[in-house]
Amino acid sequence: MTKRTDDAGWRRSSRCGNTTCVEVAKVGDHYLIRDSKNPDGHSLQFTKDEWLAFEAGVRAGEFGFE
Repeated sequence: MTKRTDDAGWRRSSRCGNTTCVEVAKVGDHYLIRDSKNPDGHSLQFTKDEWLAFEAGVRAGEFGFE
């Protein structure tokens, strides 16, 4: 299913110092991620359950590089 993203209200981290960031948005019941360098390109789409699992993984340190 393709979601409209032109009015998605994209957000990026306040720590983003330039234009090479990822942006996130919520459209309906889906969460979207895109590359800020290519805002007209495709975005990744996740369900609420997938997004919450991702957030929990970040908080738990599952994505750290050692």
